[in-house]
Amino acid sequence: MSDIQETAPPAISPAAPALRAAVERGLPTTIADLCSLVRIPSVSWDAFDALQVATSADAVAVLVRDLGVFESVEIKRAGIPGGAELGHPAVLATRAARNGRPTVLLYAHHDVQPPGQDADWDSNPFEPTVRGDRLYGRGAADDKAGVMAHIASIRALVEAEGPDFDLGLALFIEGEEEFGSRSFTTFLEENRESLRADAIVVADSNNWDINTPALTTALRGNVTFRLTVRTLDHASHSGMFGGAVPDAMMAVVRLLDSLYADDGAVAVRGLTSIDVPTPDYSVEQLRLETGLTDGVGPIGHGSVLSRIWSQPAITITGIDAPSVANASNTLTPAVTVRLSTRIAPGQSADEAFRALEAHLHAKAPFGARIDIDDVDTGEAFLVDTGGWAVAETRSAMAEAWGESPVDIGVGGSIPFIADLVRVFPDAQILVTGVEDPDSRAHSPNESLHLGVFKRAILSEAFLLGRLNQRTGS
Repeated sequence: MSDIQETAPPAISPAAPALRAAVERGLPTTIADLCSLVRIPSVSWDAFDALQVATSADAVAVLVRDLGVFESVEIKRAGIPGGAELGHPAVLATRAARNGRPTVLLYAHHDVQPPGQDADWDSNPFEPTVRGDRLYGRGAADDKAGVMAHIASIRALVEAEGPDFDLGLALFIEGEEEFGSRSFTTFLEENRESLRADAIVVADSNNWDINTPALTTALRGNVTFRLTVRTLDHASHSGMFGGAVPDAMMAVVRLLDSLYADDGAVAVRGLTSIDVPTPDYSVEQLRLETGLTDGVGPIGHGSVLSRIWSQPAITITGIDAPSVANASNTLTPAVTVRLSTRIAPGQSADEAFRALEAHLHAKAPFGARIDIDDVDTGEAFLVDTGGWAVAETRSAMAEAWGESPVDIGVGGSIPFIADLVRVFPDAQILVTGVEDPDSRAHSPNESLHLGVFKRAILSEAFLLGRLNQRTGS
């Protein structure tokens, strides 16, 4: 890596007019390529066809090779810690920096969430469909648009500067982010030198709205696990023994309720919050962006955004229990739930898990037996915004959007960023994105605003153009 000067970036990149024209000309091809990727149902979860994820990796590799600027383009897998299994395929491409220019690592992922029920979609989730100014489809926003933002910005740089530019590039398109990036740490270790960079752009986040760009500077961490509550060795007749014998459903309801205060905020001792300033964001805006039903109020306390960005949150994401259709007059012996906790920046995931574990054991009603397994953790993240790469990115965004970017937190988690910080402590991390508040990533009718997409590509093209002009001391 080069020794990058801490000089202020120019107000306008010299290559900006040519880059803008190249992005405009290439946009129809970029959208067509994105549609081709969306048609591949590359769900990385175990219950889905892994061959589709491999097909998606192959398609991305073709797009990367066609750029004609990388010295190496490979499809690679890494081992999952604790077993012999390999993770899903990732695309790794590298190009060495020349003449003292920096190297930038561009990250996105080509796998997607499961689509859910087709009936909940207004169009086929894997048939990209344009309605108005939005492209609908699973992965259209998260994160195949991030993949194409990288590819389109490099295409624009090639058109504006020629293929012999000096900027160093590494491209890492992961294949299992939506399934927990299980082989990520191994992949980093095995490809450490290929991935080493001065700045890392993670294109997997959000913008403030469709007219205002954002740089994500805070991400909550996560702790998820399976919780089983058991009160009986076997099911019993609810009429004969109900009123004397606590069943597992009763116990789990009481236990889960103990996780929350009366206002809905988290009530687990040991889970921490941080105090950070937040932009103005009204309850009305929250209601509009989330679909909060009339008459239902928000939960928690403090500013709305502090509840999402800098306080913990607990969600019960699944319950294994008798269904209503199969309900019988029976005392249920055991109930299993999936518990997902978002933890505030500044707290380690292990500390948060210990707090949750202690709470659940202490609050188990009626002496119910508590079992916790299938634990998955991810660390929270705070960006150091004082580096040269952040300044360059903000300038590039302002130039592309015509609006200064907003620093935002995100309530969701990108746990692997902590691994990037650990392996590459000197690299500056930039979390950008192609989404907007109505993209509905992970949900039915996920979509990409095409105007946001164009400006996100232009922002990254301007950033690459700026870095291509930046020299070491």
